Amino acid sequence: MIATLINCATVILGSLLGLFLHTRISDAFRSIVYTGAGLISLVLGVKMSLEVQRIVYLALALILGGILGEWWNVEGGILRLGELLKKRFSRASSKDFSYGFLNASVIFCVGAMTLVGAFKAGAEGDYDLLLTKSVMDGFMAIMLTAAMGIGVAFSALTILVYQGGITLLANVLKPLVTPLVLSELTAAGGALVVMIGINLLGLSKLKTANFLPALLIILGLLALEPLLPFRLS
Repeated sequence: MIATLINCATVILGSLLGLFLHTRISDAFRSIVYTGAGLISLVLGVKMSLEVQRIVYLALALILGGILGEWWNVEGGILRLGELLKKRFSRASSKDFSYGFLNASVIFCVGAMTLVGAFKAGAEGDYDLLLTKSVMDGFMAIMLTAAMGIGVAFSALTILVYQGGITLLANVLKPLVTPLVLSELTAAGGALVVMIGINLLGLSKLKTANFLPALLIILGLLALEPLLPFRLS
């Protein structure tokens, strides 16, 4: 867990540095930061999405996941969580806080480095990948917080629960995470990061959180694949 705790610390430190910029730059410069963060998110998301090996699964997962997320109102639930956290810890607007929390949580947790790094840390005691991720996340937190505010810092809670949980359960889960599972989860996560980039650039207002069930549907489709009479690509 030590590497995950370091990861949380770098995100919090980066967020504090970003908050210094957020409160001291003009709206014009903040717009530039939004554009930079949006472009980086797009590039990162596209790079992750290119890991896909089962494009049909990705398409089905995003469509069905989006439908389920809209039905369950996942985004609304995260906004309510953001409101609860904001009341206790921040004076920022609920919407800004919640979206900062959501966007940072997705960016910091859906990549291959999170899964592989957590498994290597938990099962092998190898912290190198998570420590590298910690440095990258810290710098990304500076930019995201400068654009979206202090809600980004609270994504450290998501890292602690998700990444830390995988680390603790690494020996149990590792046999289930094949290279194919890893590539498809990375690709689906990349699609979510692309959505974040589109939102930051102001090109559209996509409800990114409502597509989170796509990650579960990807796992379900891969689990059912051996039962199919043909192979999809």
